[in-house]
Amino acid sequence: MSGPRPGARALVEAAVRRGLTIGTAESLTGGALAAAVVDVPGASGCFEGAVVSYSNRVKTEVLGVPAALLAERGSVDPDVAAAMAEGARRVLGTDWAVATTGVAGPEPHDGRPVGTVFLGLAGPRGATALELQATGDRAAVRAATVAAALERLTAAILLPDNSQ
Repeated sequence: MSGPRPGARALVEAAVRRGLTIGTAESLTGGALAAAVVDVPGASGCFEGAVVSYSNRVKTEVLGVPAALLAERGSVDPDVAAAMAEGARRVLGTDWAVATTGVAGPEPHDGRPVGTVFLGLAGPRGATALELQATGDRAAVRAATVAAALERLTAAILLPDNSQ
């Protein structure tokens, strides 16, 4: 084993240092993001858990993503990513949550090309989403998504007004 990812270590250290709790909602990454976090010794000091919401049913029933939103736009959408993050934050009772949804391939999905990824971030002041474009095969898209999610959540919680 090669040990924890540097991005995961940075996230855990930042969250613990700030006294913040974190969680994930994962579609595209299927639990890989949570696995990266819990690979870090001391993750129990900040990580509450994850919801792997691969199906739209779980997105709706567990995370509270509006069924109408999923029906209208599909699961690969910035508003879906933001709603997933908000749902994870609520369900897990965390200060911050990050969500992943996208197209790992090998075929397009919901009218989106392979490599289209949306990250949702939810914190004390609401939720937002951002789009990424990853390249490579299915494994590469998923790995790039995990790395980006770790980086973006770390950056968000390190903003000066996010400590408790």
